[in-house]
Amino acid sequence: MSIKYFFLVSRQGKLRLCKWYTTLSPKQKQSTIKHVSQLVLARKPKQCNFIEHNDCKVVYRKYASLFFIAAIGLDDNELVMLEIIHRYVEVLDRFFGNVCELDLIFNFQRAYFVLDEMIMAGEFQESSKKTVLRCLAQMDETEALENAERGWGDINLEGVARTALLSVQELRQAFSR
Repeated sequence: MSIKYFFLVSRQGKLRLCKWYTTLSPKQKQSTIKHVSQLVLARKPKQCNFIEHNDCKVVYRKYASLFFIAAIGLDDNELVMLEIIHRYVEVLDRFFGNVCELDLIFNFQRAYFVLDEMIMAGEFQESSKKTVLRCLAQMDETEALENAERGWGDINLEGVARTALLSVQELRQAFSR
């Protein structure tokens, strides 16, 4: 199965995560994101989760306020792609503890890391949730060790809250989910 692209879009049409596995110009990428997002957002909940678009099949699934969208070849199995999307959401849920859109906004690098652990060069590589979560734990340990060596310590919640225009209490609640 060759995956052409994978991205997350909010209900409002904002792009939250985007990963390309084929080479396109920036203009083509923007056009594809805009067109596919509009197609997916305009569909009714009871409609099929597969759309033929250009030279590929677009497979999407909605979880809470996010649409997980991927494109695969015309000969590839749509149900397998739906299962890959579901597995990705399960890993994110397990890591963040009931993942929400804010988790992906403030921890986008971890969302990309999970995606990179599962899909490499457009091919599904790792199906084990435990293995992916173990790699995430190792990454967190390494990052904490490097931050301690640099003397950075914990992050300043007040500074982050000010830049995000949130109160510290709201930020703590968002991170504790």
